[in-house]
Amino acid sequence: MIACLLLLAQLQLAPPPPAASGASGSIDPAAAARAYLDQVPAADRARSAAYFEGGYWLDLVGFLWSAGVFLLLLHTGAARKMRDRAERWVRWKPLQTAFFWVDFLVAVTVLSFPLTLYREYFREHAYGLSNLSFGGWLGELAKGLALSAVLGAVALMVLYAVLRRLRQWWLWGAVASVALLAVALVIGPVLIEPAFNKMQKLQDQREVAPILSLARANGIAAGEVWEMDASKQSKRIGAHVSGFLGTMRITLNDNLLSRCSLPEIEAVMGHEMGHYVIGSVPTLLVEIGLVITAGFALVAFFFDRLRLRFGRWCVAGIGDLAGLPLIALLFTTYMFVMTPVINSVIRADESAADLYGLNSARQPDGQAQVALKLGEYRKLEPGPLEEMIFFDHPSGRTRIFTAMRWKAEHPETWSR
Repeated sequence: MIACLLLLAQLQLAPPPPAASGASGSIDPAAAARAYLDQVPAADRARSAAYFEGGYWLDLVGFLWSAGVFLLLLHTGAARKMRDRAERWVRWKPLQTAFFWVDFLVAVTVLSFPLTLYREYFREHAYGLSNLSFGGWLGELAKGLALSAVLGAVALMVLYAVLRRLRQWWLWGAVASVALLAVALVIGPVLIEPAFNKMQKLQDQREVAPILSLARANGIAAGEVWEMDASKQSKRIGAHVSGFLGTMRITLNDNLLSRCSLPEIEAVMGHEMGHYVIGSVPTLLVEIGLVITAGFALVAFFFDRLRLRFGRWCVAGIGDLAGLPLIALLFTTYMFVMTPVINSVIRADESAADLYGLNSARQPDGQAQVALKLGEYRKLEPGPLEEMIFFDHPSGRTRIFTAMRWKAEHPETWSR
C-alpha cells in the first residue's frame, strides 16, 4: 500500500511557482518563466553551463582532430596502402570498397581513441552523466564499431557506385545519401536501438492509457508503448516516436518514467508526437538533403584541385578509394562551418514540435518542469547569438517562456 501511494505521488506534477500558477488572476509569461528558472540552484546552473560550454570547445577540437587524422592517412600513404590491400584481397569492386571501409574505420577509431575516451567516458563521469562502467563503455563502443562497419560498408558501396558511374556524382550522391538516411530511420527502431538497449512493452496502464489516448487523438495508429532501459547508460530523460513504413514505435526511456510525473510524460509525448504529425522526418530529410547537396558540390569543386596539387597522395580520381580521407576532410570541414545553419534548421523544427505538444497535451507546467530536467546538461540561459549558433534545440529559457506564454492564453489550465 505504501509503495502504491508513493508511486501515485510521483505521478503528480509538482506545483508551479506562484508567478506561474495564475492565482493572481493573470500570468506574466516572462515573470512565470523567471520563477521557474530561479528554482534551479546556482551551483547546478553553473555546472550545466560549464558542461554545455565545454562542448563548444570539444566540437572544435574534435573537428581539428578528425582533420588531422584524415591528413595523416593521406600524407603517410596509409590510405593508398589500404586501397592496395583491398584490391589484392578481392577483385569485385563493391567488396573492395567494403574491405577498405573496415580498414579505414578501424584506423580512424584507433587514432581518435584518446579524444573519444576523454569525451565520452571521463568527462561524462566527471559531470555525473554516465552510468556505464569502463568495461560497459568499451562494450558499447565495440557494438557501435561493429554496426558502423556493416552499415557503413553498405552505404559506401552505394556511394562509390554513384561516384564511379555518374558524371554529376555530387547530385546523385546527395540523393543516395538522403535515401540511406531514410533507410536508417526505418531500421533504427527494430534493428539499431535493440542492439544497445533492452526494449520491452510498457505494461503500467496508468502510463500507457493516456499516452495511447493522446496518440489516437492525434491520428497516430499505435496500439502499444515501448520502454527502453536508457538508465543503463545515463540518467538523461528521453522519448521518441520513430520509424515509418510499418516500423513506427512510441518509445519512452526508463529515466523518463522513473523521474517524471505523468503530466511531464504527457508533455514530452505531445512534443514527440508533434514531430510525427507535422512531418518532421520528411521535412528534415529535404532540408538536410539540400545541405548535403551543397556540400557534395563543394567536394567536387575542390577534390581534383587538391589531389593534383598533392600528387604524392597517389589518388587517381574521385572514384579511387584512397581519396576517401580527402572526401571526408572536405565534407567534415563544410559541415563544421555549416553548424549554425544545421542547428537552426533542427531548432526551428523542435520549436514547432513544442508548440504542437502544448496544444495537444495541454501540459505547460509539465513542459516547464521537463525543460528544467533537461537543463541538467543543457545550458538554461544562453545569449541569443549563442543559442542560434550552438543549440539544436530551444534553450530551457525559451521553452519555459513558450510554455508560460501558452498557459497565459489558456486560463482553463490554471487550476491543474
